Amino acid sequence: MNVNTAVNLEDLRLMAQRKLPRIAFDFIDGGVDDEECVRRNRAAFRRFQLVPRYLVDVSVRDQSTELLGRRYASPFGISPTGLAGLFHPGADELLAQAARQADVPFLLSSASNASVESVARLAPDHVWFQIYGTREERINTDLVKRARDAGVRTLVVSVDVPVNSNRERNRRNGFSRPFRMTPAVVFEALGHPAWVLRYLRTGGIPMMSNWAPYGRAGATASEVADLYGTLTPAPMIKWQTLEHIRAAWNGPLVVKGLLHPDDARQAAALGIDALIVSNHGGRQLDVAPTPIEMLPAIRAAVGERVELLVDSGVRRGSDIVIARCLGARFALFGRPTLFGAAAGGPQGIARAIQIVRNEIDMVMAQIGCSSFDALDARYLRTESAMPADASGQTT
Repeated sequence: MNVNTAVNLEDLRLMAQRKLPRIAFDFIDGGVDDEECVRRNRAAFRRFQLVPRYLVDVSVRDQSTELLGRRYASPFGISPTGLAGLFHPGADELLAQAARQADVPFLLSSASNASVESVARLAPDHVWFQIYGTREERINTDLVKRARDAGVRTLVVSVDVPVNSNRERNRRNGFSRPFRMTPAVVFEALGHPAWVLRYLRTGGIPMMSNWAPYGRAGATASEVADLYGTLTPAPMIKWQTLEHIRAAWNGPLVVKGLLHPDDARQAAALGIDALIVSNHGGRQLDVAPTPIEMLPAIRAAVGERVELLVDSGVRRGSDIVIARCLGARFALFGRPTLFGAAAGGPQGIARAIQIVRNEIDMVMAQIGCSSFDALDARYLRTESAMPADASGQTT
């Protein structure tokens, strides 16, 4: 299976589906409840059209973008995704290396298999570290300290997981925490022998290395995963927790998961540097609005005080262009690079990044914009502005 034959991100998704057992594929692909939010995340982008401007010199195009005081080669990065090592051995390290090579940021999840210390050494200028508030303040403080000591420049706090969600695909598949190879899982996985062999050769369930220091000496991967499950989610987390993290962290601080303009305004008042407008990829609240729907209101609420990023449902370069026109400086995606890792390891991740980069370049040329920084609402046409035919349907 040659990942370089993938024409779009959906091709990589289908390649990954053929390589992964259902329990692993559905963990990446699935959402919460009826998965309506997952579908709306994609559909929301279709409400917009990009209006081209012709007779413009677009022979040279620049999609580089400045974010939090640093210029990246492209206006997107890799979202935090936990348990990546389950889908391909060493996936966290591979994602960091791919981000470094492409000159884009990689947001390492605290639920990763590799530790923040090891990944930061691989790509010190490109790794951000994402954390959740835990049930123990000492661990919150220690995670911040470890990120600082590892040389991480940007810290991300996800706030949109007060409790575990009802991910029905996982429940039907028997996905539990920690992951266990039950007889039913083993039977289905036998149809994917390459994955099974890698799983066995690498010792089975990968360690959640960021949490090993908080468990007993010599704890197994399953015990560490159980510990993680007792520490998170933390429904008692409040604004005061974010204030404490802001006071302890001197570098850029990003909050991920806010959707309400009032919350965005309060975060800005605390001195947050950037917000990732996100509904967790449709994996927490099925009736949540899409980030693209909320983006204009959040931009209006925070003005230019806070830089805005968006994730959830980004699957095309045109999505990133639309997000920029609506006020986001940057976009993030996580599932596509996990699918790339599952489909082809480092080559699959690189292919996912290259596909999106090429699409952005082509869209910019087609709409007559030579610089990503110059994109704004003038290039947008919304569904509400489209003419209706006699039946009342937009044409």
